[in-house]
Amino acid sequence: MNSSPPSRRTVLRWGAGATGALAALPALTACGQTVGAARTTRQAATRPGQKVNLVFWTWVPMQKTVDLWNRTHPDIHVEMQTIPQNVQGGYQKMHASLTAGNPPDLAQVEYHELPGFMLVNGLTDLSAYGADELRDSYVPWQWNQGVFDGRVRTIPQASGPMGLFYRKDLFEKWGIEAPATWAEFEQAARVVKARGGGARLCTFAPNQPSWFAAMCWQRGARWIRTEGDDWIVDMNSDLSREVADFWERMVRDDLVFVGPDMSSAWFRQVQTGQISAWVGPQWGDAMLRSNAPGTKGKWRVAPLPQWTRGDNASANWGGSSTAILQGTRHPREALRFAHWVNTDPEAVDLNISVGYGWPAATGVFRGSALDKPDPFFGGQRYNDVFTASDRAIDTSWKWSPTTDADFAQFGDAFGAAIAGGGSLAATLAGAQKNTVDNLLAKGLKARSA
Repeated sequence: MNSSPPSRRTVLRWGAGATGALAALPALTACGQTVGAARTTRQAATRPGQKVNLVFWTWVPMQKTVDLWNRTHPDIHVEMQTIPQNVQGGYQKMHASLTAGNPPDLAQVEYHELPGFMLVNGLTDLSAYGADELRDSYVPWQWNQGVFDGRVRTIPQASGPMGLFYRKDLFEKWGIEAPATWAEFEQAARVVKARGGGARLCTFAPNQPSWFAAMCWQRGARWIRTEGDDWIVDMNSDLSREVADFWERMVRDDLVFVGPDMSSAWFRQVQTGQISAWVGPQWGDAMLRSNAPGTKGKWRVAPLPQWTRGDNASANWGGSSTAILQGTRHPREALRFAHWVNTDPEAVDLNISVGYGWPAATGVFRGSALDKPDPFFGGQRYNDVFTASDRAIDTSWKWSPTTDADFAQFGDAFGAAIAGGGSLAATLAGAQKNTVDNLLAKGLKARSA
Protein backbone atom coordinates (compact mmCIF):
# COMPACT_ATOMS: atom_id res chain seq x y z
CA MET A 1 0.00 0.00 0.00
CA ASN A 2 1.32 3.42 -0.93
CA SER A 3 0.20 6.01 1.61
CA SER A 4 3.19 8.35 1.43
CA PRO A 5 2.58 12.03 0.65
CA PRO A 6 2.69 12.85 -3.05
CA SER A 7 5.66 14.85 -4.17
CA ARG A 8 5.57 17.77 -6.53
CA ARG A 9 6.71 15.25 -9.07
CA THR A 10 3.55 13.20 -8.52
CA VAL A 11 1.28 16.15 -9.10
CA LEU A 12 3.36 17.42 -11.99
CA ARG A 13 3.26 14.03 -13.60
CA TRP A 14 -0.51 14.28 -13.67
CA GLY A 15 -0.27 17.66 -15.27
CA ALA A 16 2.40 16.65 -17.73
CA GLY A 17 0.97 13.27 -18.58
CA ALA A 18 2.27 9.89 -17.58
CA THR A 19 5.16 9.99 -20.02
CA GLY A 20 6.37 13.47 -19.11
CA ALA A 21 10.10 13.68 -18.40
CA LEU A 22 10.61 15.14 -14.94
CA ALA A 23 13.73 16.34 -13.22
CA ALA A 24 14.41 15.57 -9.58
CA LEU A 25 12.54 17.86 -7.22
CA PRO A 26 13.03 18.73 -3.56
CA ALA A 27 10.62 17.46 -0.95
CA LEU A 28 7.66 19.58 0.06
CA THR A 29 9.05 19.95 3.54
CA ALA A 30 11.97 21.91 2.13
CA CYS A 31 9.63 24.77 1.37
CA GLY A 32 7.65 24.67 4.57
CA GLN A 33 4.50 23.34 2.94
CA THR A 34 1.84 21.25 4.60
CA VAL A 35 3.26 17.82 3.97
CA GLY A 36 0.21 15.68 4.48
CA ALA A 37 -2.76 14.55 6.46
CA ALA A 38 -2.13 13.87 10.12
CA ARG A 39 -3.38 10.30 9.73
CA THR A 40 -2.80 7.93 6.83
CA THR A 41 -5.25 5.35 5.57
CA ARG A 42 -5.03 1.91 7.13
CA GLN A 43 -7.47 -0.98 6.77
CA ALA A 44 -8.91 -1.98 10.12
CA ALA A 45 -9.61 -5.60 10.92
CA THR A 46 -13.26 -6.52 11.43
CA ARG A 47 -14.89 -9.38 13.25
CA PRO A 48 -17.32 -11.74 11.44
CA GLY A 49 -20.76 -10.14 11.51
CA GLN A 50 -19.43 -6.75 12.57
CA LYS A 51 -21.14 -3.80 10.94
CA VAL A 52 -18.78 -1.15 9.57
CA ASN A 53 -19.80 2.48 9.97
CA LEU A 54 -18.74 5.09 7.42
CA VAL A 55 -19.16 8.86 7.45
CA PHE A 56 -19.84 10.63 4.13
CA TRP A 57 -19.63 14.42 3.77
CA THR A 58 -21.49 16.08 0.90
CA TRP A 59 -23.54 19.17 0.13
CA VAL A 60 -25.73 17.36 -2.40
CA PRO A 61 -28.97 16.15 -0.72
CA MET A 62 -28.31 12.44 -1.32
CA GLN A 63 -29.95 11.10 1.83
CA LYS A 64 -32.44 8.95 -0.13
CA THR A 65 -29.53 7.32 -1.96
CA VAL A 66 -27.73 6.68 1.31
CA ASP A 67 -30.92 5.27 2.82
CA LEU A 68 -31.18 2.87 -0.13
CA TRP A 69 -27.60 1.71 0.47
CA ASN A 70 -28.24 1.17 4.18
CA ARG A 71 -31.38 -0.88 3.43
CA THR A 72 -29.61 -3.09 0.93
CA HIS A 73 -26.18 -3.37 2.55
CA PRO A 74 -26.67 -4.35 6.19
CA ASP A 75 -22.95 -4.96 6.72
CA ILE A 76 -21.93 -1.35 6.04
CA HIS A 77 -23.81 1.63 7.45
CA VAL A 78 -23.21 5.03 5.91
CA GLU A 79 -23.99 8.22 7.81
CA MET A 80 -24.40 11.17 5.47
CA GLN A 81 -23.48 14.51 6.96
CA THR A 82 -24.38 17.70 5.08
CA ILE A 83 -21.57 20.22 4.94
CA PRO A 84 -21.35 23.73 3.46
CA GLN A 85 -20.97 23.80 -0.30
CA ASN A 86 -17.42 23.53 -1.69
CA VAL A 87 -15.55 26.83 -1.23
CA GLN A 88 -18.33 28.16 0.97
CA GLY A 89 -16.89 26.16 3.84
CA GLY A 90 -16.92 22.55 2.70
CA TYR A 91 -13.30 22.33 1.61
CA GLN A 92 -12.07 24.30 4.59
CA LYS A 93 -13.82 21.75 6.81
CA MET A 94 -12.25 18.84 4.92
CA HIS A 95 -8.74 20.26 5.10
CA ALA A 96 -9.16 21.02 8.79
CA SER A 97 -10.25 17.42 9.42
CA LEU A 98 -7.24 16.09 7.52
CA THR A 99 -4.88 18.24 9.51
CA ALA A 100 -6.55 17.26 12.77
CA GLY A 101 -6.48 13.56 11.88
CA ASN A 102 -10.24 13.05 12.12
CA PRO A 103 -11.49 13.09 8.52
CA PRO A 104 -14.70 11.48 7.32
CA ASP A 105 -14.30 8.27 5.36
CA LEU A 106 -15.75 9.79 2.19
CA ALA A 107 -16.35 13.28 0.89
CA GLN A 108 -17.55 15.03 -2.23
CA VAL A 109 -14.63 16.77 -3.93
CA GLU A 110 -14.93 18.61 -7.22
CA TYR A 111 -12.54 17.70 -10.00
CA HIS A 112 -10.79 21.08 -9.97
CA GLU A 113 -10.02 20.65 -6.27
CA LEU A 114 -8.35 17.26 -6.57
CA PRO A 115 -4.82 18.57 -7.34
CA GLY A 116 -5.00 20.74 -4.23
CA PHE A 117 -5.96 17.73 -2.10
CA MET A 118 -3.10 15.77 -3.67
CA LEU A 119 -0.60 18.38 -2.53
CA VAL A 120 -1.57 17.78 1.10
CA ASN A 121 -1.77 13.99 0.76
CA GLY A 122 -5.50 14.20 1.33
CA LEU A 123 -6.62 11.32 -0.91
CA THR A 124 -6.29 7.59 -0.33
CA ASP A 125 -4.39 5.56 -2.93
CA LEU A 126 -7.34 3.50 -4.14
CA SER A 127 -5.24 1.43 -6.53
CA ALA A 128 -3.98 -0.32 -3.42
CA TYR A 129 -7.54 -1.53 -2.83
CA GLY A 130 -8.41 -2.69 -6.33
CA ALA A 131 -9.91 0.46 -7.80
CA ASP A 132 -8.15 -0.02 -11.16
CA GLU A 133 -10.52 -2.89 -11.89
CA LEU A 134 -13.42 -0.40 -11.89
CA ARG A 135 -12.00 1.77 -14.67
CA ASP A 136 -14.24 0.44 -17.45
CA SER A 137 -17.35 1.44 -15.51
CA TYR A 138 -16.68 5.14 -16.04
CA VAL A 139 -16.34 7.73 -18.80
CA PRO A 140 -12.57 7.82 -19.46
CA TRP A 141 -12.00 11.58 -19.10
CA GLN A 142 -13.91 11.74 -15.83
CA TRP A 143 -12.07 8.68 -14.53
CA ASN A 144 -8.75 10.31 -15.40
CA GLN A 145 -9.61 13.39 -13.33
CA GLY A 146 -8.80 11.28 -10.28
CA VAL A 147 -5.72 9.42 -11.55
CA PHE A 148 -2.40 10.84 -10.40
CA ASP A 149 0.92 9.29 -11.31
CA GLY A 150 -0.93 6.22 -12.52
CA ARG A 151 -2.69 5.64 -9.18
CA VAL A 152 -6.44 5.99 -8.69
CA ARG A 153 -7.18 8.60 -6.03
CA THR A 154 -10.95 9.09 -6.26
CA ILE A 155 -14.10 7.70 -7.88
CA PRO A 156 -15.77 10.02 -10.40
CA GLN A 157 -19.33 11.05 -9.74
CA ALA A 158 -20.62 13.45 -12.37
CA SER A 159 -19.76 16.37 -14.62
CA GLY A 160 -21.48 19.46 -16.03
CA PRO A 161 -21.54 19.66 -19.82
CA MET A 162 -22.91 23.05 -20.77
CA GLY A 163 -25.86 24.27 -22.80
CA LEU A 164 -28.27 27.17 -23.06
CA PHE A 165 -31.42 27.04 -20.94
CA TYR A 166 -33.98 29.49 -22.35
CA ARG A 167 -37.64 30.46 -21.93
CA LYS A 168 -39.33 29.40 -25.16
CA ASP A 169 -42.51 31.36 -24.39
CA LEU A 170 -40.63 34.61 -23.83
CA PHE A 171 -38.36 34.10 -26.82
CA GLU A 172 -41.45 33.61 -29.02
CA LYS A 173 -43.10 36.68 -27.50
CA TRP A 174 -40.07 38.81 -28.34
CA GLY A 175 -39.40 37.19 -31.72
CA ILE A 176 -36.11 35.57 -30.76
CA GLU A 177 -34.67 32.29 -31.97
CA ALA A 178 -32.33 30.30 -29.77
CA PRO A 179 -28.93 31.83 -30.66
CA ALA A 180 -26.50 29.56 -32.47
CA THR A 181 -23.54 31.93 -32.12
CA TRP A 182 -22.32 34.38 -29.50
CA ALA A 183 -23.00 37.21 -31.92
CA GLU A 184 -26.63 36.06 -32.11
CA PHE A 185 -26.62 35.75 -28.34
CA GLU A 186 -25.62 39.40 -28.02
CA GLN A 187 -28.27 40.42 -30.54
CA ALA A 188 -30.88 38.45 -28.61
CA ALA A 189 -29.84 40.30 -25.46
CA ARG A 190 -30.38 43.63 -27.23
CA VAL A 191 -33.87 42.54 -28.29
CA VAL A 192 -34.76 41.50 -24.74
CA LYS A 193 -33.56 44.85 -23.41
CA ALA A 194 -35.69 46.68 -25.99
CA ARG A 195 -38.85 44.60 -25.72
CA GLY A 196 -38.66 42.92 -22.34
CA GLY A 197 -40.06 45.65 -20.10
CA GLY A 198 -37.06 45.60 -17.78
CA ALA A 199 -36.12 41.95 -18.34
CA ARG A 200 -32.66 40.90 -19.45
CA LEU A 201 -31.47 37.85 -21.32
CA CYS A 202 -29.33 36.56 -18.48
CA THR A 203 -27.01 37.48 -15.62
CA PHE A 204 -23.27 37.96 -15.54
CA ALA A 205 -22.15 36.64 -12.17
CA PRO A 206 -18.76 37.96 -10.98
CA ASN A 207 -18.90 35.39 -8.18
CA GLN A 208 -18.49 32.50 -10.63
CA PRO A 209 -14.91 32.40 -11.94
CA SER A 210 -15.43 28.68 -12.62
CA TRP A 211 -18.21 29.64 -15.04
CA PHE A 212 -15.94 32.18 -16.73
CA ALA A 213 -13.22 29.54 -16.94
CA ALA A 214 -15.71 27.29 -18.75
CA MET A 215 -16.41 30.08 -21.22
CA CYS A 216 -12.68 30.39 -21.94
CA TRP A 217 -12.45 26.60 -22.10
CA GLN A 218 -15.07 26.57 -24.84
CA ARG A 219 -13.23 29.36 -26.71
CA GLY A 220 -10.14 27.19 -26.84
CA ALA A 221 -8.02 28.84 -24.13
CA ARG A 222 -6.00 26.64 -21.79
CA TRP A 223 -5.17 28.28 -18.50
CA ILE A 224 -2.75 25.71 -17.12
CA ARG A 225 -0.20 23.41 -18.67
CA THR A 226 3.12 21.94 -17.63
CA GLU A 227 6.50 21.88 -19.30
CA GLY A 228 8.92 19.60 -17.54
CA ASP A 229 8.88 20.71 -13.93
CA ASP A 230 7.16 24.03 -14.59
CA TRP A 231 3.56 25.01 -14.27
CA ILE A 232 2.76 27.43 -17.10
CA VAL A 233 -0.09 29.84 -16.45
CA ASP A 234 -1.82 31.33 -19.49
CA MET A 235 -4.97 33.07 -18.27
CA ASN A 236 -4.17 36.28 -20.13
CA SER A 237 -4.23 34.83 -23.63
CA ASP A 238 -5.90 36.48 -26.61
CA LEU A 239 -8.65 33.87 -26.44
CA SER A 240 -9.44 34.56 -22.78
CA ARG A 241 -9.37 38.32 -23.37
CA GLU A 242 -11.82 37.85 -26.25
CA VAL A 243 -14.24 36.15 -23.87
CA ALA A 244 -13.73 38.87 -21.26
CA ASP A 245 -14.26 41.61 -23.85
CA PHE A 246 -17.52 40.00 -24.94
CA TRP A 247 -18.98 39.88 -21.44
CA GLU A 248 -17.61 43.31 -20.61
CA ARG A 249 -19.56 44.69 -23.56
CA MET A 250 -22.68 42.85 -22.38
CA VAL A 251 -22.26 44.47 -18.95
CA ARG A 252 -21.31 47.92 -20.21
CA ASP A 253 -24.27 48.06 -22.62
CA ASP A 254 -26.66 46.98 -19.87
CA LEU A 255 -27.63 43.84 -21.76
CA VAL A 256 -27.38 41.57 -18.73
CA PHE A 257 -28.05 41.80 -15.03
CA VAL A 258 -24.93 41.78 -12.88
CA GLY A 259 -24.96 39.92 -9.59
CA PRO A 260 -24.56 36.55 -7.93
CA ASP A 261 -26.35 33.70 -9.66
CA MET A 262 -28.09 30.86 -7.85
CA SER A 263 -28.96 33.36 -5.11
CA SER A 264 -32.39 34.23 -3.73
CA ALA A 265 -32.53 37.40 -5.84
CA TRP A 266 -31.45 35.49 -8.96
CA PHE A 267 -34.08 32.82 -8.43
CA ARG A 268 -36.77 35.49 -8.06
CA GLN A 269 -35.71 36.90 -11.42
CA VAL A 270 -35.92 33.41 -12.90
CA GLN A 271 -39.35 32.85 -11.36
CA THR A 272 -40.76 36.12 -12.71
CA GLY A 273 -39.27 35.94 -16.21
CA GLN A 274 -36.91 38.84 -15.62
CA ILE A 275 -34.21 36.39 -16.66
CA SER A 276 -35.06 34.44 -19.80
CA ALA A 277 -31.90 32.39 -20.35
CA TRP A 278 -29.00 30.78 -18.51
CA VAL A 279 -25.72 29.60 -19.99
CA GLY A 280 -25.47 26.72 -17.61
CA PRO A 281 -24.44 23.15 -16.90
CA GLN A 282 -26.54 20.01 -17.16
CA TRP A 283 -27.01 19.99 -13.40
CA GLY A 284 -28.77 23.35 -13.76
CA ASP A 285 -31.94 21.46 -14.69
CA ALA A 286 -32.56 20.57 -11.07
CA MET A 287 -31.79 24.14 -9.98
CA LEU A 288 -34.48 25.53 -12.28
CA ARG A 289 -36.96 22.78 -11.53
CA SER A 290 -36.74 23.08 -7.76
CA ASN A 291 -36.47 26.87 -7.51
CA ALA A 292 -38.87 27.98 -10.25
CA PRO A 293 -41.60 25.32 -10.36
CA GLY A 294 -44.09 27.88 -11.67
CA THR A 295 -42.18 28.05 -14.94
CA LYS A 296 -42.79 24.37 -15.71
CA GLY A 297 -43.25 23.70 -19.41
CA LYS A 298 -41.75 27.02 -20.51
CA TRP A 299 -38.07 26.10 -20.63
CA ARG A 300 -36.09 24.51 -23.43
CA VAL A 301 -32.42 23.66 -23.85
CA ALA A 302 -30.28 24.54 -26.88
CA PRO A 303 -26.61 23.86 -27.60
CA LEU A 304 -24.04 26.29 -26.30
CA PRO A 305 -23.64 29.22 -28.76
CA GLN A 306 -20.49 28.99 -30.87
CA TRP A 307 -17.85 31.61 -31.61
CA THR A 308 -17.84 30.56 -35.25
CA ARG A 309 -21.00 29.32 -36.92
CA GLY A 310 -20.83 25.63 -37.60
CA ASP A 311 -18.29 24.86 -34.86
CA ASN A 312 -19.10 22.32 -32.19
CA ALA A 313 -17.18 23.28 -29.06
CA SER A 314 -18.48 22.81 -25.55
CA ALA A 315 -17.14 23.02 -22.03
CA ASN A 316 -17.67 21.64 -18.58
CA TRP A 317 -18.78 23.53 -15.49
CA GLY A 318 -18.44 21.68 -12.22
CA GLY A 319 -18.16 17.98 -11.73
CA SER A 320 -17.40 16.06 -8.59
CA SER A 321 -15.94 12.84 -7.35
CA THR A 322 -16.57 10.67 -4.33
CA ALA A 323 -13.23 10.84 -2.58
CA ILE A 324 -11.99 8.51 0.12
CA LEU A 325 -9.99 10.81 2.32
CA GLN A 326 -6.61 9.98 3.73
CA GLY A 327 -6.99 8.52 7.18
CA THR A 328 -10.01 6.27 6.83
CA ARG A 329 -9.84 2.96 8.65
CA HIS A 330 -12.20 1.30 6.16
CA PRO A 331 -10.92 2.00 2.64
CA ARG A 332 -12.25 -1.24 1.15
CA GLU A 333 -15.76 -0.65 2.47
CA ALA A 334 -15.61 3.01 1.47
CA LEU A 335 -14.58 2.03 -2.05
CA ARG A 336 -17.54 -0.34 -2.27
CA PHE A 337 -19.91 2.49 -1.38
CA ALA A 338 -18.19 5.02 -3.66
CA HIS A 339 -18.51 2.68 -6.64
CA TRP A 340 -22.09 1.69 -5.87
CA VAL A 341 -23.35 5.22 -5.30
CA ASN A 342 -22.08 6.26 -8.71
CA THR A 343 -23.01 3.22 -10.80
CA ASP A 344 -26.06 1.46 -9.35
CA PRO A 345 -28.97 2.41 -11.67
CA GLU A 346 -31.42 3.03 -8.82
CA ALA A 347 -28.85 5.08 -6.93
CA VAL A 348 -28.02 7.09 -10.04
CA ASP A 349 -31.70 7.87 -10.60
CA LEU A 350 -32.01 9.09 -7.02
CA ASN A 351 -28.87 11.20 -7.44
CA ILE A 352 -30.22 12.67 -10.65
CA SER A 353 -33.41 13.72 -8.89
CA VAL A 354 -31.40 15.98 -6.58
CA GLY A 355 -29.23 17.46 -9.33
CA TYR A 356 -25.91 15.72 -8.84
CA GLY A 357 -25.01 16.22 -12.51
CA TRP A 358 -24.15 14.26 -15.61
CA PRO A 359 -23.29 10.68 -14.56
CA ALA A 360 -19.68 9.63 -14.76
CA ALA A 361 -20.68 5.99 -15.07
CA THR A 362 -20.90 4.58 -18.58
CA GLY A 363 -24.13 3.06 -19.77
CA VAL A 364 -26.41 4.56 -17.13
CA PHE A 365 -27.86 7.41 -19.18
CA ARG A 366 -30.04 5.27 -21.42
CA GLY A 367 -33.05 4.22 -19.44
CA SER A 368 -32.30 6.58 -16.58
CA ALA A 369 -34.44 9.48 -15.36
CA LEU A 370 -32.47 11.68 -17.76
CA ASP A 371 -33.43 9.66 -20.82
CA LYS A 372 -37.02 10.72 -21.42
CA PRO A 373 -39.13 13.70 -22.47
CA ASP A 374 -39.46 16.08 -19.56
CA PRO A 375 -42.64 18.08 -18.82
CA PHE A 376 -40.62 20.84 -17.16
CA PHE A 377 -38.93 21.39 -20.51
CA GLY A 378 -42.16 21.21 -22.49
CA GLY A 379 -41.70 17.53 -23.30
CA GLN A 380 -38.26 18.09 -24.83
CA ARG A 381 -35.73 15.27 -24.51
CA TYR A 382 -33.42 18.01 -23.34
CA ASN A 383 -30.62 15.72 -22.26
CA ASP A 384 -30.00 14.80 -25.88
CA VAL A 385 -28.51 18.32 -26.06
CA PHE A 386 -26.23 17.58 -23.11
CA THR A 387 -25.29 14.20 -24.54
CA ALA A 388 -23.95 15.99 -27.60
CA SER A 389 -22.38 18.68 -25.41
CA ASP A 390 -20.57 16.07 -23.35
CA ARG A 391 -19.01 14.64 -26.51
CA ALA A 392 -17.86 18.10 -27.65
CA ILE A 393 -15.78 18.92 -24.57
CA ASP A 394 -12.03 19.19 -25.07
CA THR A 395 -10.95 17.04 -22.16
CA SER A 396 -7.34 18.26 -22.23
CA TRP A 397 -8.22 21.14 -19.84
CA LYS A 398 -6.13 21.05 -16.64
CA TRP A 399 -6.55 22.60 -13.22
CA SER A 400 -4.01 24.21 -10.94
CA PRO A 401 -3.47 22.77 -7.45
CA THR A 402 -4.15 26.29 -6.16
CA THR A 403 -7.57 26.67 -7.76
CA ASP A 404 -9.27 27.69 -4.49
CA ALA A 405 -7.03 30.71 -4.00
CA ASP A 406 -6.90 31.50 -7.70
CA PHE A 407 -10.68 31.63 -8.00
CA ALA A 408 -11.14 33.64 -4.81
CA GLN A 409 -8.77 36.31 -6.07
CA PHE A 410 -10.27 36.19 -9.55
CA GLY A 411 -13.81 36.65 -8.26
CA ASP A 412 -12.72 39.60 -6.13
CA ALA A 413 -10.98 41.21 -9.13
CA PHE A 414 -14.03 40.76 -11.35
CA GLY A 415 -16.29 42.29 -8.72
CA ALA A 416 -13.94 45.24 -8.21
CA ALA A 417 -13.62 45.82 -11.95
CA ILE A 418 -17.37 45.95 -12.41
CA ALA A 419 -17.97 48.09 -9.33
CA GLY A 420 -15.28 50.53 -10.42
CA GLY A 421 -16.16 50.58 -14.09
CA GLY A 422 -12.92 48.81 -14.95
CA SER A 423 -12.08 46.30 -17.62
CA LEU A 424 -12.74 42.59 -17.16
CA ALA A 425 -10.01 41.77 -19.65
CA ALA A 426 -7.55 43.86 -17.64
CA THR A 427 -8.08 41.62 -14.62
CA LEU A 428 -6.73 38.59 -16.49
CA ALA A 429 -3.11 39.73 -16.26
CA GLY A 430 -3.50 40.15 -12.51
CA ALA A 431 -5.20 36.78 -12.20
CA GLN A 432 -2.34 35.18 -14.08
CA LYS A 433 0.27 36.78 -11.80
CA ASN A 434 -1.68 35.78 -8.70
CA THR A 435 -1.90 32.18 -9.88
CA VAL A 436 1.84 32.04 -10.55
CA ASP A 437 2.47 33.50 -7.08
CA ASN A 438 0.09 30.98 -5.50
CA LEU A 439 1.92 28.09 -7.16
CA LEU A 440 5.31 29.45 -6.13
CA ALA A 441 4.05 29.81 -2.57
CA LYS A 442 3.27 26.09 -2.61
CA GLY A 443 6.87 25.40 -3.51
CA LEU A 444 6.09 24.59 -7.13
CA LYS A 445 7.97 25.94 -10.11
CA ALA A 446 5.71 28.23 -12.07
CA ARG A 447 5.81 31.03 -14.61
CA SER A 448 3.58 32.96 -16.96
CA ALA A 449 3.20 31.80 -20.55
